[in-house]
Formats: sequence, structure tokens, C-alpha cells
Amino acid sequence: MRAIERALAEAARRLHGASDTARLDSELLMACAVGIERDELLLRPPVCDVPAAFESLVQRRIGGEPVAYITGRRAFWNIELEVGPGVLIPRPDSETLIAAAVEHFATDRDGPNRILDLGTGPGTLLLAALDQWPGSTGLGIDRSGAALDYARSNARRLGLAARANFRLGDWARGVDERFDLILCNPPYVATGAELGQGVVEHEPAEALFAGQDGLDDYRRLAPDIGRLLAPGGLAAIEIGFDQAEPVTYIFRGAGLQSTLAHDLAGRPRALLILDQHK
Repeated sequence: MRAIERALAEAARRLHGASDTARLDSELLMACAVGIERDELLLRPPVCDVPAAFESLVQRRIGGEPVAYITGRRAFWNIELEVGPGVLIPRPDSETLIAAAVEHFATDRDGPNRILDLGTGPGTLLLAALDQWPGSTGLGIDRSGAALDYARSNARRLGLAARANFRLGDWARGVDERFDLILCNPPYVATGAELGQGVVEHEPAEALFAGQDGLDDYRRLAPDIGRLLAPGGLAAIEIGFDQAEPVTYIFRGAGLQSTLAHDLAGRPRALLILDQHK
């Protein structure tokens, strides 16, 4: 067995108690240490000694640090984002919002003209949407300066900086234009709820928690969505898998009717609101 393969097997064994994806984690960390993509590592394993840095990366993961922070990268939709401490790590569940938007604009060759991403973090939803629709422009808002630094850097690296504007702000306060597509992944975890290993210890609490019931930010968002949505537009707002009923009720109270989009596991994952201007 080659040295790389032996090291991967041993790392996966050691990570078993620290991660539900021990083998995947070991492969991502090895690819980072070698300086290649994981696909290349698997398809064309390098014939070389195990890089000295690999052990320190494994130790960091055993300590609970997220793989995305260790490698500095996270794939999302069709793009790869740079991430690090101070920003929420993009989750596959959030791709449900982009998939819903793609379906909504399927008959529109140009897609949405203007896109708003509320709580953009490292630019996750906005940059994925701009990559999907080359004719679109967008605005990403976040209250974290550190997150916006990552967002701007990601936009430059992806060649999207000319079409993406980022602004420090408190949700939609001060925004007075209408958008064809509104995307939002707000904090929705109840204070004190248990999360996976390393999440609370490493990821920013302000991007995770939203009061005793996890609904505080939906209450703040609901009054603004209707006025921001352009004719024919769509707002896709991420929710916790068990929050469909209370979040629907909150937005109904703001005069907005909605439907649900489900993630790949079949769980309610996004509230979809169509333009309701008369």
C-alpha cells in the first residue's frame, strides 16, 4: 500500500470519533496538504511521501475545527468559496434556495436582473446566483465586516466583482429598490439548542442563533420582503426543517402567501414568496 493510502486509512480511523465523514475529511485534508484537488487525489494518487503538514491538519480536525476552516475552502452549487473564522460555512441545504430560483426563472432565458442576498456571509447565495445567470447584478448585505471581506475577495477570485456590490447593513434597513430575486439564509437556531461538534465552538454565534425560539430574524425580515420584491419576482428564505408552520405564519401576518421548497432529504428547507403586487 502506498504511503498516501496508508496515511488516509489511518487518519480516517483516528477521525472516526470526531466526524461522521471521517474518510471524506481525511481525503480533503490530504488534498490540501499535497496541494491538489480531492478528485485528482482519488483518480491519480500521487506517488510521494506524506506531507509533513498533514498530521497537523488531522490534529486540528480531531480537535473539532471544521474542515472548511482548516482548508480555507468550501464548495457550494457550481462555485468554490474561500471561508474562515468569522463566517458561516455554506451548507448543502442552502442550495435548495438556488435550485428553487433556477426553477422559477426556467422560462426566462436571462434570469433575474437584480438579486438581493440578505445576510450574505462570504457571498454564498449571491455569488452562486450570479454565476448561474451571467447577465444579473446583485447586492449582498451583512452586518459582519469580516464576512464582507470574504465576500468581496470571493467575488474578485470568481470574476464576479463587477456585478456584485456588498454593503454593511442590518438586513434590509435603508434598501429602497425592488429585486427580481431575494435570497436569505438568516440565523434560525434557538438559543441553547445543541448543534454538531465544532459548530458552536468555531462558527459565529450571530449567524446561527435567533432568540429563544429561533424565529427572531424572520419577524424582522417579514415586513420588508413585500416592498423589496419586483413584479414577477421570487423571495427564497431558508428555514429550519421543523419551522415551516411558524415561519409561514409570521410571513402571512405581513400579508405574504408562500409555498415550501424541500431539500434533498425531503425536509422543508425554504419558504418561497412570489411577487404579490397588484
